[in-house]
Amino acid sequence: MKKLFDFDGMFDRKLAEYMEENAGKYTEKQWESLIPKLYKNFGDTFLRSAGATPRGYYGAMTDEELIDTLRRHVEEGVPVSDFLCNEIESRGCPDGLIPLMRSGNEQLVTLAVNLAGDDPKAFDTYFDLLTGDANGDVKDTAVERLKAGADLAKARAIELYDGNVEREYMLEILSRCKERDDRVFDILMKEFRTSPDELPMHASYLATYGDERALPVLLEYIDRDDINYLEYQELKFAIEALGGVYTKLRDFTGDPYFEEIRSQSQTVVDFTPGGKTDEA
Repeated sequence: MKKLFDFDGMFDRKLAEYMEENAGKYTEKQWESLIPKLYKNFGDTFLRSAGATPRGYYGAMTDEELIDTLRRHVEEGVPVSDFLCNEIESRGCPDGLIPLMRSGNEQLVTLAVNLAGDDPKAFDTYFDLLTGDANGDVKDTAVERLKAGADLAKARAIELYDGNVEREYMLEILSRCKERDDRVFDILMKEFRTSPDELPMHASYLATYGDERALPVLLEYIDRDDINYLEYQELKFAIEALGGVYTKLRDFTGDPYFEEIRSQSQTVVDFTPGGKTDEA
């Protein structure tokens, strides 16, 4: 069993010494730029206690040892360094990370989802997290992973959509499919037509999917008198993303979204000859 090291704690102590020795030499902004470089250099610094550099220490481990080390760091309350995470991420260890995603330990689940990437081996587990009681951040990360491999995730996403399970997440995933599929197009069009409260979001899904067959419907909707300014903007974006054009002038005076944007963009300082100035 490999020994656990708090490499970040070691770095913090060395950094404190360095900052004390160089007090006044750098501005706060310069320190913000310098510290990441010092941390990177620390990863290649030989540490007698570990008998290796931080990167070398983890680089010498097997995949199984890396996963076990990550688990023990969390369970024993030892901070997890970027050096450990980077080594796991660079190898891609879905077989070892999947059990951590199912561990119920929120910190381990979060770390495992972030490190597993878009490897299809992890997709079933990502879907289980999406449809379970994982926290919002974990679900959002799982969705991003599935979106990156949307064509491989398509069948399960359609199945869950049809079962009325986390439909918005499923729409988000399906909108990223690259292969044209009438089932996906029909689902995205159906949701656009039947969910008036989510019109901007569902228009953006059509734009992302990129099937220009949606243009006639988008052009029909943008011409309606009952849409608000926010909906108009998203519809116009979707139309243009699909290669269409909408040039009709619309007056949204009085629309709360339009008035809020206009009020934020108005110039508040009067520079006209008769205007007030702050001169004494």
